[in-house]
Amino acid sequence: MMIRPAELEAIKRGDIDLAFRRWDRARVKVGTALRTSIGLVEVVAVSPVPASSLRAADARRCGAASLKALHEALSARPDRPIFRVELRYAGSDPRAALRETLPTPDEIADLIARLDRLDAASPIGPWTRDTLRLIDTNAEVRAPELAERVGRPTAEFKRDVRKLKEKGLTESLAIGYRLAPRGEAVLDHIDGPRERAPRRTGTPLPRSIGAPATGALRAVDAHTLEEVSQWRRADLAALHGVGPIALDRLATALHEIGLDFSDTVTDA
Repeated sequence: MMIRPAELEAIKRGDIDLAFRRWDRARVKVGTALRTSIGLVEVVAVSPVPASSLRAADARRCGAASLKALHEALSARPDRPIFRVELRYAGSDPRAALRETLPTPDEIADLIARLDRLDAASPIGPWTRDTLRLIDTNAEVRAPELAERVGRPTAEFKRDVRKLKEKGLTESLAIGYRLAPRGEAVLDHIDGPRERAPRRTGTPLPRSIGAPATGALRAVDAHTLEEVSQWRRADLAALHGVGPIALDRLATALHEIGLDFSDTVTDA
């Protein structure tokens, strides 16, 4: 179930707890925890409803500007039934804690065995080690560029990286990926320890701000929310690629960790 970044943020705040979709059949099950950029979103209830049953309160609860706007959003594919999906924010993604947990020797052996199974089941042959190495030496590089380097379609490459992410080995960033500490430990066991640049400390930029804003912030060496908090909102707005939506999402992310934009002039 696809949910737009702005809607995800509103779900996390508690401003949205409904979604309406035109589906040929229910595409999610009650109790499912959807993994999203904000964490887990739980599906509380799913039911087909007639368009005539929709009310203004439904529009407000799903984030639509009005009941008319909700009907317009559902006007595509009128042959399909409308499903009413109740949602709630269910906390942080447990993979976040897993990524930071260094594996024991037994866990490393188990993870390597799982990588072997992924390799054995792949139609392209072994790929897991090479993908870990590629990400390790190309952190924060866009997925299409990484896929091109290994001659793979981007969608297939991203699908396989998600398999590594499920095991806590990689982390998705606003642009590109990086190995998690857990992934570094596994790769070091396979290849031997290697020197890496010091891990960037601080809270990563939210993925919901988009690639243009992320690239603009990186260009001025603002790679974390703590570094963003050293900037005035007006100065960030002057950067090409940082628009009002990105600024609002940065503000929300800053507030969640007890920070705000600076009120002093920033030297770019």
